[in-house]
Amino acid sequence: MNTPIPYGRQTITDDDIQAVNEVLRGEYLTQGPKIAELETAFAKYVGAKYAVAISNGTAALHLCAMALGVKEGTRVITTPITFAASANCVRYCGGEVWFADIEQDTFTLSLIKTRELLESKPKGFFSGIIPVDFAGLPTNLEAFRALADEFGCWIIEDACHAPGGSFVNSASERILCGSGKYAELAIFSFHPVKHIAAGEGGMITTNDEALFKHLLRLRTHGITRETDLLVENHGAWYYEMQELGYNYRITDFQAALALSQLNRADSGLKRRQEIADRYTEAFTKAGIELPFVQEASQHAWHLYVIRIENRKALYDYLRTQNIFCQVHYIPVHTMPYYKQFGWKKGDFPLSEVYYDKCLSLPMYPALSNEQQDYVIQSVLAFLGKA
Repeated sequence: MNTPIPYGRQTITDDDIQAVNEVLRGEYLTQGPKIAELETAFAKYVGAKYAVAISNGTAALHLCAMALGVKEGTRVITTPITFAASANCVRYCGGEVWFADIEQDTFTLSLIKTRELLESKPKGFFSGIIPVDFAGLPTNLEAFRALADEFGCWIIEDACHAPGGSFVNSASERILCGSGKYAELAIFSFHPVKHIAAGEGGMITTNDEALFKHLLRLRTHGITRETDLLVENHGAWYYEMQELGYNYRITDFQAALALSQLNRADSGLKRRQEIADRYTEAFTKAGIELPFVQEASQHAWHLYVIRIENRKALYDYLRTQNIFCQVHYIPVHTMPYYKQFGWKKGDFPLSEVYYDKCLSLPMYPALSNEQQDYVIQSVLAFLGKA
């Protein structure tokens, strides 16, 4: 196939272009009405009370850590199998990152290993937990909430892979990723390979009004104009910087693009499920380890990750076929930056075994059946099963 097939990419429609053009021809490029419109729509989509649009997913994580009081001496647990930002947000605030291994089947943060780590230290030693809905598979946050409450921890749900994903709790309720039922805060990304693409951009969701208002200040330099919060009031122009925040605002044209994409999020999710089903059907008897699927959960399928012994050889072969897969992720604790804190290869065996075999195949709504068939046949040809 002459056209390269990436592991993920954005889909931009005429409606998306029109939505951006309308903003570009309007009064506001930033700090305008489209941002609040997006926040309202996104909160409704995930079932949360509040949403705060942010410049990107990493900034969203940073502000969450700030809002929850992470500082020097704060210790937070997360998974090694994630993009580094899930851990880096703690370091941005001066806190300490501690890792717990993943579950063997789901590749998400292990509840058992997290409990073992919490029990290995006095209560109060750890302040928070950052589970990741890896590849789009929802973490059982009900179980993590009970664990967090037992040890006095907060939860940030990294749901960047999982808008539209859900799991069923013990009361038979369907819980959407980012709904805020079990986590103080949740974050999403609008990077081009994600479900909702805005070039860059992100979102924080919560059900806590105080955290919501705090995040609004932190997003804009720590500044407020709310009259009931001002120490002084010199007039209608007056504002106060009450703490050190950042310029983590999203623009109106990015918000317009994200909002347009949000309007067809359900159809994108349905297409991702179709692609996943076709891969699973094709590879079930091919000697490939396939992604874990839980019947009661709605997998959001950001990634379709297979595991194979000769991963690098397959990766290299597919590149010769113009198929550009990716590896998600290099265990964070093996990165040189985190090694300086004492982490080393061998600390988390399940994460490392997973990394040695994982490969993310092309997964995005615009992937055609013809392109997917080509990917499938190329993989099977490599295995000698075409």
